[in-house]
Amino acid sequence: MDLALLRTFITVHRAGSFTRAAALLGLSQPAVTSQIRTLERQLGRPLFLRQARGVTPTTIGDELAHKAAPHLDALVEITEAGLDDESSLRTLHLAGPPEFTAERALPALTELTGEDGQGFALRASFGTAEETLEGLAAGHHDLAISTARPRGALLTATPLCDEEHVLLAAPRWAEKIGSGAPHHKGAPALDEVPVIEVHESLPFVSRYWASVFDSRPAVPGTVIVPDLRAALACAVAGAGLAVLPRYLCAPALDRGEVVALHEPAVPPLRTYFLVVRTGTLAMPHVARAHEWLLHAAAEWC
Repeated sequence: MDLALLRTFITVHRAGSFTRAAALLGLSQPAVTSQIRTLERQLGRPLFLRQARGVTPTTIGDELAHKAAPHLDALVEITEAGLDDESSLRTLHLAGPPEFTAERALPALTELTGEDGQGFALRASFGTAEETLEGLAAGHHDLAISTARPRGALLTATPLCDEEHVLLAAPRWAEKIGSGAPHHKGAPALDEVPVIEVHESLPFVSRYWASVFDSRPAVPGTVIVPDLRAALACAVAGAGLAVLPRYLCAPALDRGEVVALHEPAVPPLRTYFLVVRTGTLAMPHVARAHEWLLHAAAEWC
């Protein structure tokens, strides 16, 4: 059996789409379709059921993927390991949310870039969870950090760490609403405080309100800035309240530039996932970055 046909088959199985598989393989969609049909003729059985959106593997298709994928991934590992010995520097393409990637992931990974004979070049890009996962699936990135767990077999996600969210504001706002007011009065105690957010939909504030107060924010955002670091700067300047990750605002809290307006017994958490295309952990530079970030994350929690 032609290994190229098997490689195409496994890629389609993981991608769930001839179109997406073609992009990952660098082939045209008709070429991918032709290869799958050739493999189906050789086996005498259909491997996929064509649907309006993508394809679904048949029972035979699932069985073949289960048997073949580990061996193909092992071959990739052997090939990539050989290339790694001959090449002085591989390039890792990382994608993730701007603040977390800049504050957490990049400082950790740059420790690897300078290792003699074992380092790699690093290219980073920022985007939303949807954007980074789509880019990863399309082959534009090697590794993605996402707050959304992907579905399907194409991408494999590993929990990286949890981030705690803190409701905070400049000290003058805490004095104005009164110490402990949110604890005793709930969300209404905050209705007169302007809201700082990263989007008009108030994603951080709304999640906090739902988790802690079992309600929705009563006022719209007053300051909307598409970067959590900018939101923190606005909060320090006294523009209003914000809900921010503790890792980002901890230094400002320690300096007294902002204060926590509420300390719930169970603070809201958000999980970050480390995501790769299934099978690509066979590539040494991807595996090293993946392992290193998981190791570093143990110090972040």
